[in-house]
Amino acid sequence: MQPASKISVIVTTYNRPDALTAVIEACFAQDDPHFEIIIADDGSSNNTRECVEALRRRSPVPLRHVWQSDEGFRAARVRNLGTLAASGDYIVFLDGDCIPPPHFVSQHRKLARPGFIVSGSRVLMSEQYTRRLLDARINLHKLGALERLRLRLGGHFNKFLQTVLVLPDVGRERRKFTWRRIKSCNLAVWRSDLDRVNGFDESFTGWGHEDSDLVVRLYNAGVLRKDGAFATEVYHLWHHENLRDHATSNRKVVLQRAADGTTQAKTGLREMARTAGAAPVAAPPSAALPSETGDGQVRSTI
Repeated sequence: MQPASKISVIVTTYNRPDALTAVIEACFAQDDPHFEIIIADDGSSNNTRECVEALRRRSPVPLRHVWQSDEGFRAARVRNLGTLAASGDYIVFLDGDCIPPPHFVSQHRKLARPGFIVSGSRVLMSEQYTRRLLDARINLHKLGALERLRLRLGGHFNKFLQTVLVLPDVGRERRKFTWRRIKSCNLAVWRSDLDRVNGFDESFTGWGHEDSDLVVRLYNAGVLRKDGAFATEVYHLWHHENLRDHATSNRKVVLQRAADGTTQAKTGLREMARTAGAAPVAAPPSAALPSETGDGQVRSTI
């Protein structure tokens, strides 16, 4: 099995520096130090920039902040921006409100296999406990099994067993396409496979199904899925639901692409690379993108 030589964790964020701090500090506590962090910022204000700069100064691993202007929900585009800034051969997408356990990177490394993506899992947290955790800076990973059970029984976690058990890499491969657990808040993809399908499709704007579209196009290109449950769980902090005004139309596009075998993003990594003056995505990614202004601005360097 070919191991991932370097992992890039791309953390998307938008104007929630308290949650981002909790996520990045959990990244700092990983038991596998062989990775980098790319914070992919969908137009946050200066508060997030200042937060990231403070985190960067004490980061034990390389950390970069890329930013695009605030023009609404453009998660697909900012993930492509993060991908172009990454130097790893294996990309793990993580949302800036999803706290990873200490074995998050090492478990994704163990599950990585050429020809597969890994769709991770999450534990949803209540609004009340989310506020308590952020205000008191609670370290989730020091909680014992009994306290986790209490949180589950009290309605503050929606799962329990997944928070205390890690299962081996057995029976995780899915040979048929399924919509189940497609969440880009915890999704691992080989960089070469992202290049193969031209990354996320930036024509998906507004909330909904840009992650499903990526997985459908990867499947059409021959890339299968592995289930990351009971190995890669993250703790998803509560937040208000995003507006879903584009969800129906976006889903229709995905269904059509599943039916017609589409593999390429209409507007993706190749187009962004040309605009940014970066190397073509078919080539190995460079260690850094040149500094820019406006969309694609690199806020800090490794």
